[in-house]
Amino acid sequence: MAKVDQFLNDLVTFDKENIHENNLKAIDPYLKNKDFNAEFVRGKSFAAAGLCDWAVNIVAFYRVFCDVEPKRLALAAANQQLKDAQDKLAKIKKKIKQLDENLAELTGKFEAATSAKLKCQQEADATAQTISLANRLVGGLASEKVRWGDTVAQFREQEKMLPGDVLVTAAYLSYAGCFSKRYRQLMLIEKWMPFLEKLEPKIPITEGLDPLTLLTDDATIAGWNNEGLPSDRMSTENATILTSAERWPLMIDPQLQGVKWIKTREEDLKIVRLGGKAYLDTIENAVSNGDTVLIENIGESVDPVLDPLLGRNTIKKGRYIKIGDKEVEFNPRFRLIIQSKLANPHYKPEMQAQTSLINFTVTVDGLEDQLLANVVRLERPDLEQLKAELTREQNDYKIKLKELEDSLLSRLTAAGGNFLGDTSLVENLETTKKTAAEIAEKVKEAKVTEKKINEAREHYRPAAARAALLYFILNDLNKINPMYQFSLKAFNVVFEKAVERAEKDDDVKIRVANLIDTITFSVFNYTARGLFERDKLIFTTQVCFQILIMKKEIKPDELDFLLRFPSVPNSTSPVDFLSNLSWGGIKALSAMDEFRNLDRDIEGSAKRWKKFVDSECPELEKFPQEWKNKSALQKMCIMRALRPDRMTYACTIFIEEKLGRKYTESRSMEFSKSYEETGPATPVFFILSAGVNPVKDVQTLGEKMGFAPDKLNYHHISLGQGQEPVADKALADGAEKGHWVILENIHLVKKWLPSLEKALESLGESGHPDFRVYISAEPAGIPSAHIIPQGILETSIKITNEPPTGMKLNLHKSLDNFNQDTLEMCARENEFKSILFALCYFHAVVAERRKFGPQGWNRVYPYNTGDLTISVDVLYNYLEANAKVPWEDLRYLFGEIMYGGHITDDWDRRLCRTYLEEWMKPELLDGEVAFAIGFQCPPPGDYVAYHQYIDDVLPPESPYLYGLHPNAEIGFLTTTSETLFRTVLEMQPRASGSGDGGGVTREEKIKTLLDELLEKLPEPFNVYELMNRAEEKTPYVVVSFQECERMNTLTHEVRRSLKELDLGLKGELTITADMENLGNALYLDSVPDSWSKRAYPSMLPLGLWYTDLLQRIKELESWVSDFNLPACVWLSGFFNPQSFLTAIMQSMARKNEWPLDRMCLQCDVTKKTKEDFGSAPREGAYIHGLFMEGARWDMQTGLIQEARLKELTPTVPVMFIRAIPVDKQDNKNMYPCPMYKTRQRGPTFVWTLNLKTKEKAARWVLAGVALLLSV
Repeated sequence: MAKVDQFLNDLVTFDKENIHENNLKAIDPYLKNKDFNAEFVRGKSFAAAGLCDWAVNIVAFYRVFCDVEPKRLALAAANQQLKDAQDKLAKIKKKIKQLDENLAELTGKFEAATSAKLKCQQEADATAQTISLANRLVGGLASEKVRWGDTVAQFREQEKMLPGDVLVTAAYLSYAGCFSKRYRQLMLIEKWMPFLEKLEPKIPITEGLDPLTLLTDDATIAGWNNEGLPSDRMSTENATILTSAERWPLMIDPQLQGVKWIKTREEDLKIVRLGGKAYLDTIENAVSNGDTVLIENIGESVDPVLDPLLGRNTIKKGRYIKIGDKEVEFNPRFRLIIQSKLANPHYKPEMQAQTSLINFTVTVDGLEDQLLANVVRLERPDLEQLKAELTREQNDYKIKLKELEDSLLSRLTAAGGNFLGDTSLVENLETTKKTAAEIAEKVKEAKVTEKKINEAREHYRPAAARAALLYFILNDLNKINPMYQFSLKAFNVVFEKAVERAEKDDDVKIRVANLIDTITFSVFNYTARGLFERDKLIFTTQVCFQILIMKKEIKPDELDFLLRFPSVPNSTSPVDFLSNLSWGGIKALSAMDEFRNLDRDIEGSAKRWKKFVDSECPELEKFPQEWKNKSALQKMCIMRALRPDRMTYACTIFIEEKLGRKYTESRSMEFSKSYEETGPATPVFFILSAGVNPVKDVQTLGEKMGFAPDKLNYHHISLGQGQEPVADKALADGAEKGHWVILENIHLVKKWLPSLEKALESLGESGHPDFRVYISAEPAGIPSAHIIPQGILETSIKITNEPPTGMKLNLHKSLDNFNQDTLEMCARENEFKSILFALCYFHAVVAERRKFGPQGWNRVYPYNTGDLTISVDVLYNYLEANAKVPWEDLRYLFGEIMYGGHITDDWDRRLCRTYLEEWMKPELLDGEVAFAIGFQCPPPGDYVAYHQYIDDVLPPESPYLYGLHPNAEIGFLTTTSETLFRTVLEMQPRASGSGDGGGVTREEKIKTLLDELLEKLPEPFNVYELMNRAEEKTPYVVVSFQECERMNTLTHEVRRSLKELDLGLKGELTITADMENLGNALYLDSVPDSWSKRAYPSMLPLGLWYTDLLQRIKELESWVSDFNLPACVWLSGFFNPQSFLTAIMQSMARKNEWPLDRMCLQCDVTKKTKEDFGSAPREGAYIHGLFMEGARWDMQTGLIQEARLKELTPTVPVMFIRAIPVDKQDNKNMYPCPMYKTRQRGPTFVWTLNLKTKEKAARWVLAGVALLLSV
C-alpha cells in the first residue's frame, strides 16, 4: 500500500481476461460470504468497499468472458471466412462488370447497326413514297399547269390593268346602282370606256371589262340565286353593289323582289318602318349589338334624327354615334339596309351621297324569265323541277369547286419549303381533280339536259312574254289615276289562275296560243273591273298597241303620228269640210312615205272625200281610192286627221279586229265571282263614284254566306272623326274570329291610313281564313291630293261602281227610287205625278250633262239620288200644305237649295235655274211642256206606265235631250279622243326609241326641240325704257306695261328652265324633278307646269302653244313700238283681257266724266274682219280673235243662230266694245253671253257680253253658248 499509485494502476491494468484457476479458487470463499459486498464493507471502510466491488466485478467479468470468448473467436473465424468469401465475390463481380461492359458495348453496337438498318429502310420507304407522291402531285397538277399558267399570265396582265379596272369598278359601284339596265350599259360601254380610251396618258384598262369580275365570283352568285335572288343580270349587279358598297344600300324596290331576297339571306334581321312603334329603340339596340336593320317602305325623305346614322357621323373616335339626343355605342358589325316601294323617287343630293341607290325594279327580261319558270312549273312540273334541280346542282357544283380550289391553294400556300411530304395535300388535290372530273362530266351531261329542257321551255316563252308585257302596262296605269296600283304578287296569282283555266291541248303550239289568249283576257278582266269606264278604252288601246308592237305588226312612226298628231302650223285648208288643224295633220301625214300624195288626192277628189268625212260613221265606211287598201293603223292615222270625234269608235273597231270582240264588250263582273279571289290578305277596294253604293252587294253576299250584323260577325264602320279606334278593334276581332269588316270612306281619315296599311299587312298573314275586309274611298280630284297608301291599293282587288250612262238608263234609275205607293201618297195625285216625273227628268239631265265637259257644267258636281228623293219629299209637303202649286217656291227650293247647294259657279246656277223655269211651270200639268224635241211630259199614269212611256217615247240618245246642239257631242267625243291618245302616248315605254321610227333617242329629241325653242325665243321687253318713252300713262298704256311685265316673267322662266335642262342633259347639272318634268313635257308635246303657272290659260299642245306665245309677243311688240292702240285689238293675246276691257271703261269714264261703278260694256258685232279696219275708233275698241261655242253668229241677220253641224267653234266677226252708263243698257232680246279664255271655262271667265237674239235666251243657256278667246 506504500505505492498507492502503482496499486491503483495495477488494478486498472489487471489482466481480467486471464485469471488463474487457483486465484479463482482462492477468491471463491470470499465471494460466497454474504457479508462480502460493497454495501456492507462500506460501513467499515470506503476503500475496502471499492476493492470488494472491484473483486466481485472482475470475477463476474471473467466468468462472462470465459463464456463469450469462444463465441468471439468463432465470430472472428466466421468473419474471416466472410471476408475471404467477399474478397472472392468482389473478384467475381469485377469480372462480371467487365463482361457486362463488354456486353453493353456489343449491344450498343448491335442496336446502332439495327437502327441504321431501320433508318435506311425508312429512308428508302420515304423516298419511295415521296417519289410516289411526287408522281401523283405532278400527275395531279399537270392538268392544272396550263390553266394555272394561263391564270398567272392573266393575273400579271390584270396587275398592269389594275388601275383602270379598279377605277371603272369603283365608279360602277358608286354611280350605276340607281340606273336601269339600258342606262348602265350606255354609261359603261358608250360613255366611260370611250372616254378612258381617249385620255392621254392612257390609263391601262382591260378590254371589255365586266366590273362584276372584280367584285364577286360565280360561286357567290350561285349562293345568292339559291337564296331566292332572281338569276337575271340586273339582279346579280344589284346584289353585287349591295354587298360590296361601303355606303348603306337604299333599294328602289317597287315589286319587293330585293327585300324578299334580303329577308331570306339575312339571319336575325331587324325590320322596322319609319314612324312605327319604338322603331328608334330597335335601331339603337341594333347599332349597339352589331345587328342588321332593314328599314322598309320609306318615302322620299327620312326622319332627320337618322341623318347621323346615314352619314356615319360617329363621335368619340368612332366609338359612338348620336341618334336624337342619345349617344349610342357604334358596333362596327352594324349594317343598315333601306328599301322604298316608290317606283321613281326623287331623293335629295345628300341622301344620294350618303347611300348607295340600287334600282331593284323588275325588268321585262327578268320578269319574263320568272313567268316562264311559273308557266312551265304549272304546265310541265317535271320539266321545271328538273330545271330547278339542275340549276341548284350547277350552283352547288360551282360552290363545291370553288371551295376545293380555295382549300388546295390554301394548303399549297401554307405548305412551306418541302410539301412533298404532305399526303393530305396530294389527297386533296386528287379529290379535287376527281370531283372536278365528276363535276365536269355532270356539267357536260347537265348542259345536254339543260339544252333539251330549254328547248322544251322555249315553247312557252311567248306566253311568258305576253304576261310580262301586260304587267308593265298595268304598272303604268297609275299615270292615269293613282288609284290604279297593282302588285307583282297579285299579278302572279291572276297569271297562275289563267294558266290553270286555259283550254288544254296535246299540241304545244295550240296550247300556248290558248295560254296567251286566256292570260291576256284574264288580266284584262282583273284590271278592267277596277277601272273607270272612261279609262277602260285607254287601257285596252294600250294593250292592243303594245301587243302589236311586240309582234312587229305596226310601224312605230305610224303609231307615233296617231298618238301625237303633229300638225303643220299655219296651214290653210283648201277644202270646206276640213278645218285648218285637220289639214295641217294631213300635210304632216303626207310627208311620210306610206301616205305620199294624200293631200293631193283629197284636193283632187274633194267630193268623194267630203262624202266620206260627212258620213255618220266614217269608221265603218270604205276609204276613197286606193287608200281603202291601207292597213288598219294607217286608216286610223288618216281618220285622226279627218274625223277626230270618231276616233273612240275607230279604236274600238281596231281592237275588235286585232284582239277580238270580247275586249270591247262592256260587262260587269258579279261580285260573288270577285269574292272568290279574296282572302284574309286580299281585301276588296271599292273606288266610289257619285250616286253609287257598292256596299249593298257586300251585304247581299254576306247574308247568303251567314255574315250579318245580327250575328255579330259583320262590322260596318263609316269612317270619320273618332271612328279609328272602333275600326281598329273591329279589324282585330275580325282577324281573330273570322268576321267581315266594311270600312267606308277611308279617304276621310288621312292620318290613320298608314296604321290601316300595317294592320292589313300583319292581320292578313295571321288572320282567320274567313276574315275579309271591304274598303271604299273616293278618288282624289287631282293626283297631288291622292292619299291612299300604295300597299293597300296593291294588295286589294279594286272594283269600280259607276252610275249608268245615257238618258234612258238614268231616267229609269231616277224613277226606280220610287214605286206605285209613292205616286199615290199625295192627295193631289196628278200634280204630284207630273212634277215628280219632271224632277226625275231634271235629275237625269243634270247628272248626265257632266259628260259634255265644261259645255255641260263649268264645274263637276256630285249630284246624287239623295237630292232627288229629298226634293220629292219637299214636293209632297208643299203640295199637301198649299191649295195651289207654289211653282216659284218649288223652283227656288230645288234650284237654289237641293241641287243648287252643290253649285259653286254662277253660270251653272243660271243653267240649273233655267232648266227649272222651262219645265216647272203651270203648262206642265196640261202636258204642254216638252222636255226635249219629241218628248212631252207624259199624262198621269201608274208606275209601270211611266217606265213604259220612257221606253216607247224617249228619242235616241243625243245632245238634244239636254238642250244642247249635236256639236256638243262632237266636241265631247273629240276631247275624249284627244285624252285617249295623249294618255296612251304618256304610257309608252320610255326605254324604246320608237318615238320617231328612227334611231333618235328620247334625250336627243328633247335636246333638238329645246335648242329650237331657245333659238326662237325673243329678248325680254325693257319695261323701264318703255315707261320712259311713253308720253302719257293712259289706261291702255298701263295695260301694255302690265302685259310686258307678265310676258317677261314667262319668257324668263322659259329661258331659265330650258338652259337649266340643257346643262342637265350635258351632265353639267344634276337632273332635278323639275328638270325631269320639263323634259317629259317637251317629249310629250305638252306645256310644262312651271310655264303654265306663269302663263295665260291655254289648252293647246306645246308646239301650237309656243307658236301662239311668239304671236302674242309680236302683237305686244307692235303695240308698244308707238303705244298707239291697234286698229283691231287681239283680245285673246292678253294675259289679263279683263284689264283691257276695264281700260275701255276707264278711258271713256275719264273722257265723259262718268262714274266708273255705274258703267257697263256694250258689244256691237260688226260684219267685218280685222283686215277691214285701218285705225282704232275714237271711243272704245275693236276686238277680234273670239270664237263661239254652242251656237254661231250670223253676219247676215246680226243675231245668234243655231250652229252648223261640225262647226264646233266658229269665229265671231270683229266686235266693237265701248262703255255706256248702266241705265242706257238695252237688255231686250239679249242673251247675256259669258266670255271665257279657253274651252275649260269655269275659272277662265273674263266678262259678260250681251248679244242680240230672236230666240229666248233660255235656249242658249241650255245649249251652253259662250264666247271663247282660245280654242
